[in-house]
Amino acid sequence: MHGFPNHLLEGHANFMAGRYAREKDRIRDLASLGQTPETMIIACCDSRAAPEMIFDSGPGELFVLRNVANLVPTYQPDGGQHGTSAAIEFAVKGLGIKNIVIMGHGRCGGIRAALGPVAKPLDSGDFIGKWMSMLGELPSQLGQNALLTESERQTAMERISIRNSIRNLRTFPYVAELEAKGELTVHGAWFDISTGELWIMDAQSGDFIRPEL
Repeated sequence: MHGFPNHLLEGHANFMAGRYAREKDRIRDLASLGQTPETMIIACCDSRAAPEMIFDSGPGELFVLRNVANLVPTYQPDGGQHGTSAAIEFAVKGLGIKNIVIMGHGRCGGIRAALGPVAKPLDSGDFIGKWMSMLGELPSQLGQNALLTESERQTAMERISIRNSIRNLRTFPYVAELEAKGELTVHGAWFDISTGELWIMDAQSGDFIRPEL
Protein backbone atom coordinates (compact mmCIF):
# COMPACT_ATOMS: atom_id res chain seq x y z
CA MET A 1 0.00 0.00 0.00
CA HIS A 2 2.97 2.27 -0.57
CA GLY A 3 1.89 5.90 -0.83
CA PHE A 4 -1.74 5.38 0.19
CA PRO A 5 -2.62 7.92 2.92
CA ASN A 6 -2.19 6.23 6.27
CA HIS A 7 -4.91 8.30 7.94
CA LEU A 8 -7.41 6.80 5.49
CA LEU A 9 -6.32 3.26 6.36
CA GLU A 10 -6.65 4.07 10.05
CA GLY A 11 -10.05 5.62 9.45
CA HIS A 12 -11.24 2.53 7.60
CA ALA A 13 -10.02 0.31 10.43
CA ASN A 14 -12.03 2.44 12.86
CA PHE A 15 -15.07 2.17 10.57
CA MET A 16 -14.83 -1.62 10.45
CA ALA A 17 -14.46 -1.89 14.22
CA GLY A 18 -17.14 0.71 14.96
CA ARG A 19 -19.91 1.69 12.57
CA TYR A 20 -19.66 -1.34 10.29
CA ALA A 21 -19.72 -3.70 13.24
CA ARG A 22 -22.83 -1.95 14.60
CA GLU A 23 -24.67 -1.67 11.28
CA LYS A 24 -23.36 -4.62 9.26
CA ASP A 25 -26.80 -6.17 8.76
CA ARG A 26 -28.17 -2.93 7.30
CA ILE A 27 -25.09 -2.44 5.13
CA ARG A 28 -25.30 -6.01 3.81
CA ASP A 29 -28.99 -5.53 3.02
CA LEU A 30 -28.11 -2.37 1.08
CA ALA A 31 -25.49 -4.33 -0.84
CA SER A 32 -27.88 -7.12 -1.81
CA LEU A 33 -31.17 -5.23 -2.16
CA GLY A 34 -29.93 -1.87 -3.46
CA GLN A 35 -30.46 1.66 -2.22
CA THR A 36 -33.81 3.36 -1.69
CA PRO A 37 -33.05 6.83 -0.28
CA GLU A 38 -35.90 9.35 -0.32
CA THR A 39 -33.76 12.48 -0.18
CA MET A 40 -31.09 13.85 -2.48
CA ILE A 41 -28.68 16.47 -1.15
CA ILE A 42 -26.83 18.70 -3.62
CA ALA A 43 -23.98 20.14 -1.59
CA CYS A 44 -20.58 21.76 -1.98
CA CYS A 45 -17.46 19.60 -2.11
CA ASP A 46 -15.98 21.70 0.73
CA SER A 47 -14.55 19.26 3.28
CA ARG A 48 -16.20 21.19 6.14
CA ALA A 49 -19.78 20.72 4.92
CA ALA A 50 -20.39 16.98 4.57
CA PRO A 51 -24.15 16.27 4.45
CA GLU A 52 -23.80 12.87 6.11
CA MET A 53 -22.19 14.60 9.11
CA ILE A 54 -24.58 17.56 9.21
CA PHE A 55 -27.70 15.38 9.10
CA ASP A 56 -26.23 12.52 11.15
CA SER A 57 -27.40 10.08 8.49
CA GLY A 58 -26.74 6.38 8.22
CA PRO A 59 -25.85 4.22 5.21
CA GLY A 60 -28.42 4.37 2.41
CA GLU A 61 -30.36 7.32 3.83
CA LEU A 62 -29.10 10.12 1.58
CA PHE A 63 -28.22 10.29 -2.11
CA VAL A 64 -25.48 12.93 -2.11
CA LEU A 65 -24.10 14.96 -5.01
CA ARG A 66 -21.26 17.35 -4.26
CA ASN A 67 -19.73 19.87 -6.63
CA VAL A 68 -18.01 23.25 -6.43
CA ALA A 69 -20.38 25.70 -4.70
CA ASN A 70 -23.40 23.33 -4.90
CA LEU A 71 -24.49 24.69 -8.27
CA VAL A 72 -27.20 23.23 -10.52
CA PRO A 73 -27.10 24.06 -14.24
CA THR A 74 -30.15 24.49 -16.43
CA TYR A 75 -31.46 21.49 -18.35
CA GLN A 76 -29.17 21.09 -21.38
CA PRO A 77 -29.84 17.87 -23.34
CA ASP A 78 -26.93 18.37 -25.73
CA GLY A 79 -23.81 16.38 -26.46
CA GLY A 80 -21.92 17.60 -23.40
CA GLN A 81 -20.89 15.59 -20.38
CA HIS A 82 -23.04 16.83 -17.53
CA GLY A 83 -22.14 15.14 -14.24
CA THR A 84 -24.54 17.10 -12.07
CA SER A 85 -27.43 16.65 -14.50
CA ALA A 86 -26.69 12.93 -14.75
CA ALA A 87 -26.88 12.55 -10.97
CA ILE A 88 -30.18 14.45 -10.85
CA GLU A 89 -31.58 12.28 -13.63
CA PHE A 90 -30.59 9.09 -11.82
CA ALA A 91 -31.91 10.28 -8.46
CA VAL A 92 -35.30 11.39 -9.77
CA LYS A 93 -35.97 8.88 -12.55
CA GLY A 94 -33.90 5.94 -11.34
CA LEU A 95 -34.33 6.05 -7.57
CA GLY A 96 -37.65 7.88 -7.29
CA ILE A 97 -36.31 10.50 -4.88
CA LYS A 98 -39.04 12.39 -2.99
CA ASN A 99 -37.00 15.40 -1.81
CA ILE A 100 -34.15 17.39 -3.32
CA VAL A 101 -32.26 19.72 -0.98
CA ILE A 102 -29.77 22.22 -2.38
CA MET A 103 -27.52 23.05 0.56
CA GLY A 104 -25.04 25.90 0.47
CA HIS A 105 -22.74 26.91 3.30
CA GLY A 106 -20.89 29.83 4.82
CA ARG A 107 -17.36 30.77 3.78
CA CYS A 108 -17.76 29.04 0.41
CA GLY A 109 -14.57 29.39 -1.62
CA GLY A 110 -16.36 29.09 -4.95
CA ILE A 111 -18.76 31.91 -4.12
CA ARG A 112 -15.89 34.03 -2.80
CA ALA A 113 -14.05 33.55 -6.10
CA ALA A 114 -17.15 34.50 -8.09
CA LEU A 115 -17.54 37.71 -6.09
CA GLY A 116 -13.89 38.72 -6.19
CA PRO A 117 -11.89 40.33 -8.98
CA VAL A 118 -11.12 38.11 -11.95
CA ALA A 119 -8.12 36.10 -10.87
CA LYS A 120 -5.58 34.14 -12.86
CA PRO A 121 -6.97 30.62 -13.44
CA LEU A 122 -5.41 27.83 -11.39
CA ASP A 123 -4.88 25.95 -14.65
CA SER A 124 -5.16 26.69 -18.36
CA GLY A 125 -8.42 24.71 -18.52
CA ASP A 126 -10.02 27.12 -16.02
CA PHE A 127 -12.76 24.61 -15.22
CA ILE A 128 -13.56 26.48 -12.00
CA GLY A 129 -14.09 29.78 -13.80
CA LYS A 130 -16.28 28.18 -16.43
CA TRP A 131 -18.30 26.34 -13.78
CA MET A 132 -18.89 29.44 -11.64
CA SER A 133 -19.87 31.44 -14.74
CA MET A 134 -23.30 29.81 -14.60
CA LEU A 135 -24.11 32.41 -11.93
CA GLY A 136 -24.15 34.94 -14.77
CA GLU A 137 -24.44 38.58 -13.74
CA LEU A 138 -25.60 37.86 -10.18
CA PRO A 139 -22.17 38.37 -8.53
CA SER A 140 -21.51 41.66 -10.34
CA GLN A 141 -25.01 42.94 -9.56
CA LEU A 142 -24.53 42.20 -5.88
CA GLY A 143 -21.06 43.71 -5.92
CA GLN A 144 -22.49 47.07 -6.97
CA ASN A 145 -24.03 47.55 -3.52
CA ALA A 146 -21.28 49.47 -1.74
CA LEU A 147 -23.16 49.48 1.59
CA LEU A 148 -22.71 45.73 2.05
CA THR A 149 -19.63 44.54 3.90
CA GLU A 150 -17.54 41.78 2.35
CA SER A 151 -18.94 39.14 4.71
CA GLU A 152 -22.52 40.34 4.14
CA ARG A 153 -22.02 40.19 0.40
CA GLN A 154 -20.59 36.68 0.67
CA THR A 155 -23.49 35.33 2.75
CA ALA A 156 -26.04 37.04 0.51
CA MET A 157 -24.47 35.53 -2.62
CA GLU A 158 -24.35 32.06 -1.07
CA ARG A 159 -28.09 32.26 -0.45
CA ILE A 160 -28.93 33.89 -3.78
CA SER A 161 -26.98 31.10 -5.48
CA ILE A 162 -29.16 28.49 -3.75
CA ARG A 163 -32.30 30.19 -5.04
CA ASN A 164 -30.75 30.41 -8.50
CA SER A 165 -29.94 26.69 -8.47
CA ILE A 166 -33.51 25.87 -7.44
CA ARG A 167 -34.72 27.93 -10.40
CA ASN A 168 -32.34 26.02 -12.68
CA LEU A 169 -33.41 22.68 -11.21
CA ARG A 170 -37.00 23.42 -12.19
CA THR A 171 -35.97 23.66 -15.85
CA PHE A 172 -35.60 19.86 -15.79
CA PRO A 173 -38.99 18.80 -17.24
CA TYR A 174 -39.43 15.75 -15.00
CA VAL A 175 -38.56 17.76 -11.89
CA ALA A 176 -41.16 20.42 -12.72
CA GLU A 177 -43.75 17.75 -13.59
CA LEU A 178 -43.29 15.73 -10.40
CA GLU A 179 -43.18 18.85 -8.25
CA ALA A 180 -46.47 20.04 -9.79
CA LYS A 181 -48.02 16.65 -8.96
CA GLY A 182 -46.81 16.86 -5.36
CA GLU A 183 -44.61 13.81 -5.82
CA LEU A 184 -41.32 15.69 -5.45
CA THR A 185 -40.39 18.56 -3.15
CA VAL A 186 -37.48 20.96 -3.72
CA HIS A 187 -35.83 22.66 -0.74
CA GLY A 188 -33.04 25.16 -0.08
CA ALA A 189 -30.78 25.17 2.98
CA TRP A 190 -27.68 27.02 4.15
CA PHE A 191 -25.22 25.63 6.71
CA ASP A 192 -23.18 27.93 8.93
CA ILE A 193 -19.81 26.25 9.33
CA SER A 194 -18.78 28.39 12.31
CA THR A 195 -21.87 27.70 14.46
CA GLY A 196 -23.23 24.45 13.03
CA GLU A 197 -26.62 26.09 12.46
CA LEU A 198 -28.83 25.08 9.55
CA TRP A 199 -31.01 27.73 7.88
CA ILE A 200 -33.97 26.56 5.80
CA MET A 201 -35.34 28.48 2.83
CA ASP A 202 -39.02 29.34 3.15
CA ALA A 203 -40.78 28.01 0.05
CA GLN A 204 -43.04 31.04 -0.26
CA SER A 205 -40.87 34.05 0.63
CA GLY A 206 -37.43 32.67 -0.20
CA ASP A 207 -36.14 33.89 3.16
CA PHE A 208 -33.73 31.69 5.10
CA ILE A 209 -35.09 30.87 8.55
CA ARG A 210 -33.45 29.05 11.43
CA PRO A 211 -35.86 26.29 12.47
CA GLU A 212 -36.73 25.66 16.10
CA LEU A 213 -35.03 22.54 17.43
